Amino acid sequence: MSPTLIGIYVFVLSCFVGYHVIWGVTPALHTPLMAVTNAISAIIVVGGVLVAGYVGNHNTSIIQILGFLAVVLASINIFGGFVVTQRMLAMFKKKK
Repeated sequence: MSPTLIGIYVFVLSCFVGYHVIWGVTPALHTPLMAVTNAISAIIVVGGVLVAGYVGNHNTSIIQILGFLAVVLASINIFGGFVVTQRMLAMFKKKK
């Protein structure tokens, strides 16, 4: 089996697992889950940068596109998490 096909299988499987993990969490645990998700997204950005810079013999353009896509989507997730956290903290500020 080609390395590209294995990478696509892992990507699709991780999408399904992530979807089921997020929707199975109780509402009380969403805030800690968001913090952990931001940490995992930071790791994904590092991995995506490494994959996007990969130079090999097998379909490097597909691998680089998937790496770039991982960096973009994880960055959106990180910045979105910061925006949501800022809004949540603003709700608890005392008004003058």
